[in-house]
Amino acid sequence: MIVRTIQVKSVMTKSSLPVGGYSVNPYVGCPHACQYCYASFMKRFTGHREPWGTFLDVKYWPEIKHPEQYAGRQILIGSVTDGYHPLEEKYRRTRAVLEQLVSGRASVTICTKSDLVTRDLDLLTQMKDVTVSFSLNTTDENFRADMDKAVSVERRLSAMKQLYEAGIRTVCFLSPIFPGITDVEAVIERAKDRCDFIWLENLNLRGEFKPVIFDYIKNRYPRLLPLYEQIYIKRDKTYWKQLESRIRVYAEKNDLPYLDNYLPQGRSTPGHPAVINYLYHEEVRGSANTGIRRTDSP
Repeated sequence: MIVRTIQVKSVMTKSSLPVGGYSVNPYVGCPHACQYCYASFMKRFTGHREPWGTFLDVKYWPEIKHPEQYAGRQILIGSVTDGYHPLEEKYRRTRAVLEQLVSGRASVTICTKSDLVTRDLDLLTQMKDVTVSFSLNTTDENFRADMDKAVSVERRLSAMKQLYEAGIRTVCFLSPIFPGITDVEAVIERAKDRCDFIWLENLNLRGEFKPVIFDYIKNRYPRLLPLYEQIYIKRDKTYWKQLESRIRVYAEKNDLPYLDNYLPQGRSTPGHPAVINYLYHEEVRGSANTGIRRTDSP
């Protein structure tokens, strides 16, 4: 791993995401090295020539001295990096962000694949509005290990439970869903007693990782190659439409609220997280009247 330290003018970046607000990424690059990581596009802007997952820039910035200016604003930590990768234990830059924002009353969302986030429960429990989203797309540790270098499925689930029971709003970000591989219902069954929301997102193949995933499917799941060609070359949406219908029925049968394309801000009934359909986000992203809407309750 090639590690550098860099000075930046600010760690807060105005966000272009549907929720608006700010994005915070305490690092450039990510040691998790997910095979499907969309954030690898960042190399076009940072000048890195090393393969994604082999470098890390550690950011240092002027202290956020007036966090109250972000009161009520959306702040997403980890839009193009995981702030709780293993080197965070040493550099503590994500913790530094939280320490600087803890009194500011912003609406903070953290995206991670790591149980290291539990280290910062002392800060998270002081925040008025905080959400922690754990990415999880399988219960199969072998497939998980093929796809990323993050902690195990069991460690993610354990951390999710710990935060949930500490009163933190938690999300199981069931993403990316691999056609024919991800058992969506199995993941929901494992996570439903330890999260407020299940957020479904499909695998999108574009950029430099598309041939990587196709080679993986060809070598490890050759029976699925025609399906992937149908979806990602012919752009046939039949699989996603059938999956959506199946999960709607499953959610209704199991008394799980089913919502289209918005993430509520409240808490769900224990054991009955709301299932959020985000399978068609590429289509709604450009619409002025859609996107991820946030409300006070399901």
